Amino acid sequence: MSYLTDEIASQPECWTKAIEMAPSAQPALPRPGERVAAIGCGSSLNVARCYAALREAAGQGETDAFPASEVPLTRQYDRQVFISRTGTTAEVLDALRRAPRDVKTVAVTADMGAPLAREADQVVWLDFTTERSVVSSRFITSSLVLLRAHLGTDVRELPGQAARELARPLPPGLTERSEFTFLAQGWAVAVADEAALKLREASRTWAESYPAMEYRHGPISVSDENTVVWALGEVPSDLLADAGRTGATVIASACDPLAALIGAQRLSVLLAGRKGIDPDQPRALARSVILA
Repeated sequence: MSYLTDEIASQPECWTKAIEMAPSAQPALPRPGERVAAIGCGSSLNVARCYAALREAAGQGETDAFPASEVPLTRQYDRQVFISRTGTTAEVLDALRRAPRDVKTVAVTADMGAPLAREADQVVWLDFTTERSVVSSRFITSSLVLLRAHLGTDVRELPGQAARELARPLPPGLTERSEFTFLAQGWAVAVADEAALKLREASRTWAESYPAMEYRHGPISVSDENTVVWALGEVPSDLLADAGRTGATVIASACDPLAALIGAQRLSVLLAGRKGIDPDQPRALARSVILA
């Protein structure tokens, strides 16, 4: 069994711990009214994008999300939140070191001893999310559960939803399909991007993702009987009907988008096994991008 399989299965417990630690993390995280930039790379960028959309929707202040390599130097922020599992990613550290001195900096990480944690002003340490697989799962979702709790969202039902998604059989025939398109709306668009990224990373599978209403503006043209169109969260039923008419297999879930993401994580492991790929060691990837 892969490390990734075990780490995916541990998410209900990790989410419970994230909810429990949210009050203690409150002092480090942005206050209502602050102007905030959330920064990350890869899967951590998807967390940053979810958080930015959720924070603005909650009326807590302007919040931007950036890849660490693309943080603009011309915008002013009260606080910058850097999200990195390892705390060693080169671009994240470079962005932290370029932050203006009057800006408060916060690290969200699984490694308290890493440079990011040592150099940021404050740290949110998710020690229970440390992963051995190159492909991240529980750190990403647990970070987002904690940030949603911090914003005042009622997330108490999420660990139970996660457990049910882990126990639920995946729809039959998915490993026979060759193309996967994930759709979502609002903050969950970045969750759809994360779902597609898991398939690409762990199993080298063709996968893409879109804001749901963009699907008709071109992407629908490549859907056929070899495609799975997977909706995470609420997506208009007439759009899914249009997808079904292409011959694609359509999947929709009524659960929270973050819980629905677990299905894509599990599928990535199954697809890797079918192809004889080690999901813990993706081709050309490492746990952290460290540049000279």
